[in-house]
Amino acid sequence: QVQLVESGGGSVQAGGSLRLSCAASGITSTNYVGGWFRQAPGKEREGVAGISSGGDYTFYDDSVKGRFTISRDNAKNTVYLQMNSLKPEDTAMYYCAAARWFPQDPLSRGDYNYWGQGTQVTVSS
Repeated sequence: QVQLVESGGGSVQAGGSLRLSCAASGITSTNYVGGWFRQAPGKEREGVAGISSGGDYTFYDDSVKGRFTISRDNAKNTVYLQMNSLKPEDTAMYYCAAARWFPQDPLSRGDYNYWGQGTQVTVSS
């Protein structure tokens, strides 16, 4: 059974940083594409960042380019999202996801097979 467990969320002031972690079990680290998504109240879940199984390729939504960095440590079977220069509009529940096959669109939620329960990120102005 595949499980994804997020951690690292919290409350910060604008301009601050957080690092989210997504620990996976039940799936081999080199066999999935990792993704981070977020969902703000009243909005649809949107793709934030994606990373290939080997970590060679990364993808970002325009709204976070230059501020967020996705990475992975396959020895620990963990995917990270480093978030810098946080803005109030980054406030959302953040979810990690895993796709067994390389998605046609790494930022599309429909291409991912497994999801974590989410971790809340709140950015105050």
